[in-house]
Amino acid sequence: MGIVVQKFGGTSVGSVERIRKVADTVTRTADQGHQVVVVVSAMGKSTDELVDLAFQISERPAPREMDMLLTTGEQVTIALLTMALQERGYKARSMTGWQAGIQTDPVHGKALVKKVDTKPITESLERGEIVVVAGFQGISADGQITTLGRGGSDTTAVTLAAALHADYCEIYTDVTGVYTADPRVVPLARKIDEISYEEMLELAHLGAGVLHPRSVEGALLHQVHLVVRSSFVDEPGTWVKEADMMETELNVRGIAHDLKVARIKVLGLPNRENTLTRLFACLADAHINVDMIVQSEHDHEHIDVAFSVDEGEGEEARQVLQAAKENLGFAKILSESGLAKVSAVGVGMMTRPGVAAKMFATLSEAGIRIKMVSTSEIKISCVVEREDALEAVQRLHHAFGLDAKELAEVAQ
Repeated sequence: MGIVVQKFGGTSVGSVERIRKVADTVTRTADQGHQVVVVVSAMGKSTDELVDLAFQISERPAPREMDMLLTTGEQVTIALLTMALQERGYKARSMTGWQAGIQTDPVHGKALVKKVDTKPITESLERGEIVVVAGFQGISADGQITTLGRGGSDTTAVTLAAALHADYCEIYTDVTGVYTADPRVVPLARKIDEISYEEMLELAHLGAGVLHPRSVEGALLHQVHLVVRSSFVDEPGTWVKEADMMETELNVRGIAHDLKVARIKVLGLPNRENTLTRLFACLADAHINVDMIVQSEHDHEHIDVAFSVDEGEGEEARQVLQAAKENLGFAKILSESGLAKVSAVGVGMMTRPGVAAKMFATLSEAGIRIKMVSTSEIKISCVVEREDALEAVQRLHHAFGLDAKELAEVAQ
């Protein structure tokens, strides 16, 4: 038996009773002979409550102090879970992110893990202890506490699994696995038994909230075997693994959606070789992630560029570019919010044509206007009006044959 990393999200540790149930799950794994490293999030909505407190004090809280504040949520959970394990007669030790050796870059609120010093954890495991680590946090080279961004506990778990060469990493959450669509939107969505790293990465980036995208990237890079399963129901979850180990009979494996999308249009940019480099370097320097990009030639001298960002960063993106207007030389910026992104994902797209045509036809028949399109080998994304997004998800799920057959028959 080797090392197993288990991660429990905020809902899974949302109360004392739930923490006790997590302790039961952890001890069952330890009783099987595994060395166990547990990563936990803050309890329930406590992170949101801390954010609310900060904004009651300041309209623009300092990023450093926000990290100092938000990391306290996970510290509550690790202490309580460790106590619960000790009450059951097990040796256990809690560790903050920095005590666990997680070293990051200095970017507050969006830090990237640079390396992991595994010595503190391995020494604890060698003493026969269950190690309980605070997710979402680390420390920079200059000793500053940092956070990895929302959902960063997934990233912590996968990072530790990779660094410790764990047998596998279990992500416990409030759903029983990865579904073909959000079951709250599509009642006929069905659980997927196995999904490739590539498909899961696309779904995570495109709005599926089951796994944090950075955690899937880490799992793919280090070939960490992931399983997503429920904290509340004892049943098999969804394994995330290599594509060549799986059946790819379906063109599309899942439909994802993101309801918080903004579109920025930059009009009248100089038509030069380095224009796009300079434009998107401004946004990168401000740590703003850009998603879909469309360029069109305005005339021989000028181009127009449209791109999408998270709606929460839309105004900041506009301000960053407006401040650089003289340097970039564009004529005007237009911004639009209230949009959503709907995406179809599947490795089967690589060898089977016609997915884009079916997607566009399905949306057209429903009278849903497409504002932007982005494609890769295994996904097609469309930006639509937010009010049309959920209908689009339902129609595409049905059109690509993803509805659970037994539920569909009952519905008929």
